[in-house]
Amino acid sequence: MNGAMAPFISEQYHLSPAQKGVMLSIPIFAGALMRFPLGVLAQYIGRKSATLVEMGMIMVALLFGYFFVSSYDSLLAMGVLLGIAGASFGVALSLGSGSFPARYKGLAMGLVGAGNVGTAVSVLVAPALAQRFGWQSVYGIAAGAMLLPMLAMIFMAKEPPDVDKHATLKEHVACLFEKDGWAFSIIYAITFGGFIGLATFLPSYYYDQFGVSKVQAGQLSMLAAFVGAAVRVFGGWLSDHWGGVNTLTGVLAVVAVSLLLCGLAGGSLVGTTLLLMLCFAALGAGNGALFQLVPLRWPLATAVAGSMIGEIGALGGGLVPNAMGMSKQLSGSYFWGFAGFAVCALVVLVMLRWMQIRWTRTWAEKGGRARAAA
Repeated sequence: MNGAMAPFISEQYHLSPAQKGVMLSIPIFAGALMRFPLGVLAQYIGRKSATLVEMGMIMVALLFGYFFVSSYDSLLAMGVLLGIAGASFGVALSLGSGSFPARYKGLAMGLVGAGNVGTAVSVLVAPALAQRFGWQSVYGIAAGAMLLPMLAMIFMAKEPPDVDKHATLKEHVACLFEKDGWAFSIIYAITFGGFIGLATFLPSYYYDQFGVSKVQAGQLSMLAAFVGAAVRVFGGWLSDHWGGVNTLTGVLAVVAVSLLLCGLAGGSLVGTTLLLMLCFAALGAGNGALFQLVPLRWPLATAVAGSMIGEIGALGGGLVPNAMGMSKQLSGSYFWGFAGFAVCALVVLVMLRWMQIRWTRTWAEKGGRARAAA
């Protein structure tokens, strides 16, 4: 929402590139930090109930944006509240995959992750509404729209039968005392962090870099965000058949190359859009691939491990708008923001190839596929 509204907000409050980066980063950081508490809450009141609590809090955040935002400081405060939305994966992944056997976890996780299509809907619909009714009214409209998923959750969702005990705090943080936990978190910082960070920043990038209208900036951003959300399902399915490690190898290579080319193609609107669609397709597939591996590595603690990995990994998304804003402010170009992210993807690719040697000897088949049941 803040990403879609950024061109309107920055125009009203005369924000510098660095201030825009901060405004866009705060909800992402807040959402990442709230994933773990929400995951713990879900252990005690159930994932369905925890999701309903979260949805209610999101409505409060949106209403705050509609009624009370009147300055840059109050805008940042709303960003903290709105970050609650980013915590949804703390329960959504385990809620959605808990009824599926190991060989279908990748597809199930991919279907859940396809909910990222909401990002595409926001950047497509919100600017048009803002132009007609004012940008603050969009937050009020979104608060009303939240009633639809709440009703769907109340009447259609059910608690999965895969957990019959409460995890202790020690169990929740256990994966962070293992190399694999940190490796997965770092990979997720590139795939999901890159997706949410870039999707949040793109409306501002298109508006500033190419001089398109605010509505056109949203429409162009939608193309990339929609592709990334849709391909997540394919990434999960591909990982079930080809292996999560193999899929992530290709993903990270494509991300690095496409981001570097985006930085060099700053003068071409068509070229940039096509490269961003390719990059988002890879990021979406990578999200599906990573969460195909998590249930294989922690079969008895998938929800707990997924929550913690999501917590740490999603923090990476908050760095992207900051890095892009600082690149523009300090050098006058967004190139170094794109190039820095590309280098990070290459470093993580090297780490993945080193770690997978042990993974395929212990808990996964070659390439990161599920081991056949005895």
